[in-house]
Amino acid sequence: MAEGLAIALRQDSPIPLDFDLTLGRGETVALVGPSGAGKTTVLRCIAGLHRPAEASVICDGEVWADSASAIDLPAHARRVGFVFQSYALFPHMSARANVLEAMRDLPRADREREANRLLEQMQLEGLDGRRPAQLSGGQQQRVALARALARKPHVLLLDEPFSAVDHPTRRQLHRSLQSVRAASDIPIVLVTHDIADAARIADRLCLVIAGRAVETIAAQALQTSPHSHLAQWMAQ
Repeated sequence: MAEGLAIALRQDSPIPLDFDLTLGRGETVALVGPSGAGKTTVLRCIAGLHRPAEASVICDGEVWADSASAIDLPAHARRVGFVFQSYALFPHMSARANVLEAMRDLPRADREREANRLLEQMQLEGLDGRRPAQLSGGQQQRVALARALARKPHVLLLDEPFSAVDHPTRRQLHRSLQSVRAASDIPIVLVTHDIADAARIADRLCLVIAGRAVETIAAQALQTSPHSHLAQWMAQ
């Protein structure tokens, strides 16, 4: 696969994985399914934060992991933007400093210019001097998203981006993600328990059960596929 993301993951424990997924450039796939199914572990495998027994991770033709060839790039060598469920912002740094920290390899003037652009894109103007404790959950989430994008990632990973925010804030985050998608063609993989969020944001939904991709279905087909595994799981 020349462009996009292709992953194949296998392990027996601690969470079993027998998982395959391919995304094209600019495609967003939401991983849905019960708690403990391995969804977050899939994200961590892509990012190089977890190493399964067998792995193949190829992004834009670059091999990040291939067990058969003993290739396993460390996390810092993979061009991944990761928005963690806990945000994982540096508490002693301002919003701006958190974003700048992701661009330490760039000249200062370039870092400042890119930070301004990302903070504006995330509608955080005027809040850039605040520390995480002075920001709402939704604002922290948008800082985390700006920081993830500051790495110029080849893939964006989002772990439960809507789980800790209210509905108005969700709508703001939806708009932020739509802005990201309009400005970039990187693949996006997100984990969510909310099917409505998944259908609104993603091109496809992937049902994960016990570490397996049981079914992948186009978001627009969800309402017209009452006999799909995903529809049956939703009805439980």
